[in-house]
Formats: sequence, C-alpha cells, structure tokens
Amino acid sequence: MKGRPPHRGSGAKRGPSGFAPRAGTGPRTSAKDAAQRAARNRGEDAAERSPWDDGAASESAPRPNRVPEAAAPKPDAPRARAKSPSDKPRAAKPSFAKPSLTKPDPAKAPPAEAPAGPTRREQRAAASATLASGVQTLTVDPDEAGMRIDRFLGARFPQLPFTRVQSIVRKGELRVDGKRAKPNDRLEPGSSVRVPPLKLDQPTERPRSAAKIDGDAEFLRSLILYEDADMMILNKPFGLAVQGGSGTVRHVDGLLEALTGPDGQRPRLVHRLDKDTAGCLIVAKTRLAASTLAKSFRSRAARKIYWALVAGVPRTRQGRVSTYLVKDEPTDADARMRVAKHGDDGASHALTYYATVDQAAQKLAWLSLKPVTGRTHQLRAHAAHIGHPIVGDPKYFDVENWELPGGIQNRLHLLARRIVIPHPRTGQPVDVSAPLPPHMAQSWNLLGFDAARYDPIVEAPEA
Repeated sequence: MKGRPPHRGSGAKRGPSGFAPRAGTGPRTSAKDAAQRAARNRGEDAAERSPWDDGAASESAPRPNRVPEAAAPKPDAPRARAKSPSDKPRAAKPSFAKPSLTKPDPAKAPPAEAPAGPTRREQRAAASATLASGVQTLTVDPDEAGMRIDRFLGARFPQLPFTRVQSIVRKGELRVDGKRAKPNDRLEPGSSVRVPPLKLDQPTERPRSAAKIDGDAEFLRSLILYEDADMMILNKPFGLAVQGGSGTVRHVDGLLEALTGPDGQRPRLVHRLDKDTAGCLIVAKTRLAASTLAKSFRSRAARKIYWALVAGVPRTRQGRVSTYLVKDEPTDADARMRVAKHGDDGASHALTYYATVDQAAQKLAWLSLKPVTGRTHQLRAHAAHIGHPIVGDPKYFDVENWELPGGIQNRLHLLARRIVIPHPRTGQPVDVSAPLPPHMAQSWNLLGFDAARYDPIVEAPEA
C-alpha cells in the first residue's frame, strides 16, 4: 500500500520512531519555523537523556539535521536540563572519548556496603522466639565450655521451662557428639549437641515499661553486697525464687534482664539457692566470668557457710553427714530428696559438715553448716536425716508434737551466710557475708543468740 505523500509544510524527515508525521495534523510552517522547532527539540532531547549519558552523541549514531549556528536561536534558561538529585559533577572528557549511550544494568551496579550481620545474642533471641519444628544440631562455642548440658540448653532456649529442659535431658533425648547426655555432663568447645524437636512457649508477657525496668534494676542494686566489673554478690531475700518455674513469675533470673549492659551482656547466675533460703547469691557479669566461677564451684574452690535454726540439739557438737540423695519424683525439679543407698538409680553422694554455735535449752539449736557437695535440698535433707530438721521447712520438718515457740515465724530458717571464692580474673579470694533476714533476726533476738560470735565451722575440713 502506497503511503500518502508528506505535507509540504510538515517536513518529510521521519522522527525517532521511524514514522513520518501525518499530513494535515498541524499548521503549515516555514523553513525558519522548522529550524527553530528543531533547535527547541534538541533542548528537550537533552533534558530526557539518561543520567548515565554524558550529553555527547555517539559517532555511530545518526546526527539530526542542524541549522546554521546563526540561524539557530539559543535555548532559553527554562529549557536547560533540570538537575536530578542523582546527578554528580562530571569531569571534562577529552574530545576523542567515545561514551556509551547504553544505560548500565542496575543489577550489575556495584553493590552497596552490606550492613553488619546480627550478633549471636540477636540470633539466639530470634531462634528462641520461633517454634522449633524439627531436630536441631547446635555447636558449643568456646565461651560455653564447661557448662552443664541442661544449663546450655536453658541458655540457648530461654523460653523453654527449666523443668522441661531437665525432662529432655533425663529422658536421653539429647545427644552430645552422638552419645547420650546426662544432666550434669560438661560440654567441650566445638562439641555437637543434637536437640530434639522443641515446642517453645510463645511469650505471653507484655513488653516491660521503662519504669518497670528501672524499678527492677533499683531493687537488684539494693541487694548488692559486693560488685566489680566481673561479678556481684546479691543478698537474696526470703521468698524470691532464683529461676522461673511452674507458676513462678518473679525471680532473680528474670530481674537480671534489667541490668543488661549497652553491649548486650546480661548478668548470669552461677549457682542456685532455694526460694525460701536467703543470703549470698553470686552473679557473673560476663560469660567468661560465669565459666570461671562455675569451675570454682565444681572444683570445690568455693567455700560456703550456712546458718540454720533447727529443732532440738545434736548430741555431737560437731559432726559430718555423708549420704546418698535421690529425688522422690525424678520428673519434678523441686521434688523432696530422700536418703538412698549407693548404687541406687539417680542417687548422688552428698557431704556436709556441721557445728553447734549456740542453743536455747534443749528446744532449739543454732547450727553452722558447711556443704562440700551441692545437691538439691542437701542441707535441709541432711538436717532432717540427723533428727534435727530446720525450723519452718515445709518439706522436711517432721517432728511429732512439736510446737513453734511464740514469737518465731513459721518460715524456713536457713541463711547462705558466707561465701569465699577466687575472683574470676585475679584469683584473689572474695569473702562476703550476708546479714540475717528479718524473720531470722527476730528469732535470734528472742533466743538471745549473738550473730557476731565466732563461727566454729570455719575451720572444718574441705572434704
């Protein structure tokens, strides 16, 4: 099909699209008008160029018809190319340079500097906030060396109840380097820990307010007996749990979140005390300090002295209690301990030294206790085993027809009185004593006991 001849006034040259404009679509123009329009178009083309172009035409590209310089009017200022925010000043290029008119592929552009990846603490927090749906294999980090397998699992999955952690380990569901793990097994750096599918509790607590965090931090600071850059020793009050459990909302481990430093380091528990036991509780400020202090407890380099008010007076003023202890209910983390025989399933050796400091007739005695081992409820079970249970003990006090003396509260009279432990960095001994809690101070006053008198258990043998 033959095309319609172009209109004389429209210009016969084809545009960039390859098609000539249709005739009759615009007013007739003279050659001078056409020249002016071409000059203006050149200014518009420049405004539409890509920011990657330098404004020079390629030698191989067809050049538009140009009008003589004298005939071409200079473009007005408003038609100058508008600068975009992405424009950068360009250095002048030699006249022989042949720039490319092709836009670079953004996918091939140099990548921007990647932000730093999440820290290990952030990765663990994200992992613990997600339900684990399958078997996982964890690698023990160097700063986790020496941790008990149950503590390791609890640290990696903070939302997992500690009773559930102990149940998983007790049932043999954990494997360390392919072998079945026991609760008190210690981990070596680089070990592979196989974890079964876990169903983690989704967080139900609302985010704590700044006032709540400040209040928790202030409360903990009021308990500090000793503090430096590596550790602190708290005077844990009666009735405050050390770790969470079934129905336990407020506990030391949770309160320590309020003392998290700017670097993300969170104070860590090194050992435990029963909920109703008051006194010295060591907390490490760094993971390295926690590992070192835990080794001091395992090697029995830490010396602990407890005070207790017991029923009756031991015939032997100073003595030694050596038994095997086992839980009545293995699946219950806070179950009652009972004396067992050597070789019984789950039985562990427990050793305690004791000394009678003072007495009230034959009714009550002030005992100083020095545990060599650190079994659950060890002192409470041993005191009951020798026939002198601790006053106010709801689990082990079983003396028939015994009446609580007037003025003495029915609360557990057991205090973690003193602890001496090598400093995790310097190795120098840190020696700290805790005062009597209010209910024990009241009993001491009623019975006429002098808390400042010499403690004979200090010189007891280590093992």
